[in-house]
Amino acid sequence: MTKYKIAVIVGSLRKESFNLKTAKALMELAPESLSLELVDIAGLPMYNEDLEETTPKEWLALRKEIKAVDGLLFLTPEYNRSITGVLKNAIDVGSRPYGKGAWDGKPGAVISVSPGNIGGFGANHHLRQSLIFVNVPTMAQPEAYIGGAADLFDDKGKLTNDSTRDFLKEFMEAFEKWVITNAKKQQKMFNF
Repeated sequence: MTKYKIAVIVGSLRKESFNLKTAKALMELAPESLSLELVDIAGLPMYNEDLEETTPKEWLALRKEIKAVDGLLFLTPEYNRSITGVLKNAIDVGSRPYGKGAWDGKPGAVISVSPGNIGGFGANHHLRQSLIFVNVPTMAQPEAYIGGAADLFDDKGKLTNDSTRDFLKEFMEAFEKWVITNAKKQQKMFNF
């Protein structure tokens, strides 16, 4: 069986982040063909083109890590109806140098997680806008807006809501198909 390496990028820095808890639940629910690994974006220096002359080692590490994966899974909270600064910075860092971005062509999916009722809808769609520009083919269905997150986990951070677990399992099965379909497309493009 082919194993597909998936980078999991969590847009929250909070230790008790609902997005991080959801990412960990997804790692347990993922089909066997997907190997999920968390990518740490907390220590990335803010993107500044002037720094490209002596590129920060953290930028180089992120770019290398993203180029080595087969797919991308983004989890984002919603801050002021948009994504977090740390997540936007990671996208900007990975998109450079222009024309050689690490994100290019990697199939992705977005899950937004929030204690609010609309489940981070605004952040989910803002993130999708940025992903279009950096050429991440993003899975359209099923959409994933996880609301009421404060009631979904126990005090150890384990997902306790069965319907959410079932939904996330279905989501990961759809994502598996998305990754495989896009991997086949990429292979066709490079095997004339």
